[in-house]
Amino acid sequence: MPPTSGLGPAAQDAECPQAVPPGTDDAHARSAARVPGQAGRADRNADTTPRPHLTELRLSAYAGHRATVLRLGPVTLLTGPSGGGKSTALAACAALAALGNGATLAEAFPDPRAAVPENARPDPQRRRGFRIGCVSDGPAGPVRLDLAVQAEPDLRVVGERLSGDGVVYLETALRDPARRTVQAAWHTAGNAAVTRAPLPDDLLGTTLLPLRVAGRTKEQRRVLAAAEQTVLALRSLFPCAADPTAMRPPAPGGDGLLRRDCANLAEVLHRAARECRTRYGLLEAAVREGCAGAVDGLATELLPGGGIAARLLRPEGPGTPLSRLGDGELRYLAMALVLFTGPGVLDVDPASEVPGALQTLTVLADDFDLHLDERQAALLLDLAARMAARGHIRLLGALSRPPAPPGGSPGVIPGVRLVEVGAAVRGTPER
Repeated sequence: MPPTSGLGPAAQDAECPQAVPPGTDDAHARSAARVPGQAGRADRNADTTPRPHLTELRLSAYAGHRATVLRLGPVTLLTGPSGGGKSTALAACAALAALGNGATLAEAFPDPRAAVPENARPDPQRRRGFRIGCVSDGPAGPVRLDLAVQAEPDLRVVGERLSGDGVVYLETALRDPARRTVQAAWHTAGNAAVTRAPLPDDLLGTTLLPLRVAGRTKEQRRVLAAAEQTVLALRSLFPCAADPTAMRPPAPGGDGLLRRDCANLAEVLHRAARECRTRYGLLEAAVREGCAGAVDGLATELLPGGGIAARLLRPEGPGTPLSRLGDGELRYLAMALVLFTGPGVLDVDPASEVPGALQTLTVLADDFDLHLDERQAALLLDLAARMAARGHIRLLGALSRPPAPPGGSPGVIPGVRLVEVGAAVRGTPER
């Protein structure tokens, strides 16, 4: 099968890690020595280019959350008791990502009533809703987005606010319930302090600002920079829910982009083997560490019917097909592939007008440790921390209990921020 992406040699060289000179000795070398080629990479490849990314998830009134602020690092894990709101927080983040990609409220919140706080009382017009938001950072500095949504009786935006550096860039409000619009005002600081216009009440207004603001003045360009940074940060989120059952059958040929359930894992492995041998070799090294038994590598093959199958190569015999791997091994393989790749291989919709080198992918992984043993979870988190140090990928996940790194203490994982979420927790108690 020919390569299914427009990645040329230059793009491959930019995405693929370079070989590590022998004799490297740094803080990451000892922890990365078990995976060939990883020693010292994080320090040399890390840069300080300000790429848009989320630094906070704000759940002011969302399902079981009240005034919850989750501060996000390069690798953030939500921990806490079952029912504490970990999955709810990740679902809210995924909904914001959908809105940032242009989805309507109905598409982003298929069950909006579930997002309404249980004890929320309706107003005299029998209206109830929820409030969520986030903070992004990047070239425009910290920019905060707050969104108020009416879920009952009709789903609609009732208020939105985009602000930063003491300036309200955009503010919307529902003025006339009979109209399917909100009144918007955005900062211009020209002949008039703000510009007013109606916007649809089922879309995120921030995504529409680049179509409405001309950018002729300095203040208009500030508004554009803030809006574009927020939208880019939201569009760079990739909810990943690797499904072992979906990964076992042969994958049909397609565009070579890994889907959220990783059902086309074999197809993406086939593409990676052809387009980036260095990155593929690093993935094989990680698989040797995380899968049971002796593993020589990975192999893919084209089937007569047009599908693609993958297997683990063993020292003896034909190898083990994906269909015979355990759930934990399949999820480990899929997550390792996600962490080694980027927007060019994952099924996300990054901004085509922004160079890939200036974008950061954030992986959302609910039930991160599902089916994984403690060693596999620790290896993946160590890999996530090292890849995040390069600045091109971030991770926000939820797990039932913090794993212990090999030879380390439970609850202490280098490069990983642990945030406890629970019914009795407010704000961000961090360890």
